[in-house]
Amino acid sequence: MRIKRVFAIAGLLVSGWLSPAWAATEAEPTGAAFCVTCHDSDDLTDNSRSAHGFVADKRAPDCISCHGASEAHAYNPSKISPQPKPDVTFGKTFGKVSTVAADDRNRSCQNCHDKDQKRALWSGSTHENAGITCDTCHQVHVNKDKILNKKAQADTCYTCHKEQRTQLNKPSHHPVPEGKMACSDCHNVHGSAGPKLVKRDSINDTCYTCHAEKRGPFVQQHDPVAEDCSTCHNSHGSTIAGMLKTRAPMLCQQCHTPHVSGNVGALGGQNGVYTLAPGQTLPQVTSLSSGKNVVNLWQGRSCMNCHTQVHGSNSPSSTNPLMR
Repeated sequence: MRIKRVFAIAGLLVSGWLSPAWAATEAEPTGAAFCVTCHDSDDLTDNSRSAHGFVADKRAPDCISCHGASEAHAYNPSKISPQPKPDVTFGKTFGKVSTVAADDRNRSCQNCHDKDQKRALWSGSTHENAGITCDTCHQVHVNKDKILNKKAQADTCYTCHKEQRTQLNKPSHHPVPEGKMACSDCHNVHGSAGPKLVKRDSINDTCYTCHAEKRGPFVQQHDPVAEDCSTCHNSHGSTIAGMLKTRAPMLCQQCHTPHVSGNVGALGGQNGVYTLAPGQTLPQVTSLSSGKNVVNLWQGRSCMNCHTQVHGSNSPSSTNPLMR
C-alpha cells in the first residue's frame, strides 16, 4: 500500500513538470520561430552559428528585429497572390532586388551596429552618399560573412573598384591578392576623417602604421614624403619596383629641375639647358655622334644611385642632404 502511494505521488510530480513542456510544443509558434516554419535551410543558408542566429544566442536579433513584424507577409490574411513581401527587405528577396530605400535598410542594421567607433562617421561618408547599403557588401544569413575573411574580402570590393583590381595584379603591389592584407587594413569603409576613406587622418599616418621607419623625424626631410606618400607611390600597385608611379630619374624630375653639365649643353635639349653650380660635376659619357663628353642622365642612371635616403636623411650635409 505504501509503495502504491509513493508511485502515485511520483507520477503526479512528473506529469506536473512535463505538462508545461507539452503545452509549449503544442502551441502555435510565434515571432521568429514562425518564420522558420517556412524559411528553413532550403530557403536560407544556415546562420545558426553566426552572431545573427537567434537559435545560437537568445540575446541576438531575430528575423523580426531586421525585417519588421511583417504580419501581412507571415499570415497573408487577405490571401493575396503573390504573397506580400516582408516590411523590410534586403538585397535580393525571392529573386527580386529590394525596393526599400537605402536609408531604411541601413537603419535596421544601425539599430545595433551604430555603437562602434568604426561606424561613427558613416553619415555623410563616400559610401553612404553613393547609395551603398550594408547588405551591398555584407551577408547576414551565413555563418561566416565573406567580407570578414581577409583572403576573400577584396573580391567584394572589386565589384565596384575595378581599377584597383587591375593595379593590385601588377608586379609590384601590396600583398592583397596573396591574402596577407585586406582593403580594410588601410581603409575604413564605414567612414573616415581622412582622404580616400583611409583609417587614419591622413594618407601618411595610415602608411606609417606599417612603414614606421619612413616617419622620421630626419635632419634632412624630403618635403614630398612628409606631405603625401602617394606623390611618388601608387599604393595599390605598379609595374615599377617599390610601387613607384614613374621610373627615376623622370619621377624626380617632376619636381626637381633636370641637370646637365654647363660646358657641354643639354642632351637633346628637350628639357632646356640647365647648368650646375660652380665646381660641381656629374659622370660623363662619350657621345658617339659628336665625340664630345656629354652628361646623360637617361643611360642606366638614377637619382637614387646617389640619393639613397629619399625618404629623409640624418646627414648633416646641406649640399647633398639626401645622400647616404
